Amino acid sequence: MNNMKKWLIISLFISIISIIGVMFYTLDPQTLESIRNIRLEFLLLALCLHLLSYLLWGLRTRSMCKFLGFDVSIPRAVEIVTSSTFLASVTPSSIGGEPLRVHLLGQENVPVGSATAVVLGERLLDGVLILVSAPIALHLFRGVISISGLNTLVVMGELLLSLTFLIVIYAVWHPHHTKKAFNYVIHRVAVITGKADSSRLERLTDKLDMVIDDFHSSMAFFVTKGRKGLFFGSVYTILFWIVEFAMVPVILMGLNQPPAIVISFAAQVLLMILLVLPITPGSSGIAELGATSLFSLFVPVYLIGIVVVAWRAFTLYLNLIVGGFVSFKILKDTEYLKDLMK
Repeated sequence: MNNMKKWLIISLFISIISIIGVMFYTLDPQTLESIRNIRLEFLLLALCLHLLSYLLWGLRTRSMCKFLGFDVSIPRAVEIVTSSTFLASVTPSSIGGEPLRVHLLGQENVPVGSATAVVLGERLLDGVLILVSAPIALHLFRGVISISGLNTLVVMGELLLSLTFLIVIYAVWHPHHTKKAFNYVIHRVAVITGKADSSRLERLTDKLDMVIDDFHSSMAFFVTKGRKGLFFGSVYTILFWIVEFAMVPVILMGLNQPPAIVISFAAQVLLMILLVLPITPGSSGIAELGATSLFSLFVPVYLIGIVVVAWRAFTLYLNLIVGGFVSFKILKDTEYLKDLMK
């Protein structure tokens, strides 16, 4: 629990310091006037959009489980994905949310391998959509990204997404090699820690082999007989990101600015690539500074700080509040969370 608190404090500290810095350099009398004239109904709409994204995410998880032959109710699926947003917000690349979703799907009688296939399948669908959209976004920002100094980070993010995609494809295509690689790593760690002769080691490797086989079967099913699950997962993925990206145009309308839908969507695609980089917990600092650089291309300077604060309030702070509440109060799964963060 202490480790969880540490990551939470670090994430919030970096985020708050970054926001203070952005506000310091962009605050002027026009900013205060815009705040006085803000249209709260649009901020409420942005809040509703983010809450709707939880539902779409849950529907995606449910549909992919359903076509693997496992029935997860809509409310439970929404609880599972919502609870994972807390850990995702305090771990680099949001990676902490995936193990928790696998664990909670396991409580719904979804085998670990199948649950892993669903969770990684969702991550891959997100990655594919962002990778496909990235060339269009880069075209819209041609000649600008190099000036802002984000081009190197964008390329690194794309490479990391592509590498992850290739590794998962290889793991699915060659499960035997994947098992050998994992077993080698586990045995090396066991030798270093002096537990190479432990009976638990053999049980662990046997269980891991079963999980990999199950994962392979589930992913193979998705691309053969379970293509409907992949199709509906793709539809929900597109809807999810449209709703998430729509928050920035709505925030702009709340500040009495043009929504700039196309360019704001393109900026957020590039921003999502930056957030893939495992640099800080919850991508704090990277998100605020990256958003400041990209949003400055279509948002007046005196409003950049307000837009970034509002956007981050929904994408980080709301996730911490809602995800934390669901994890600790509704799911009552604190013991697992403690173990996960050790």
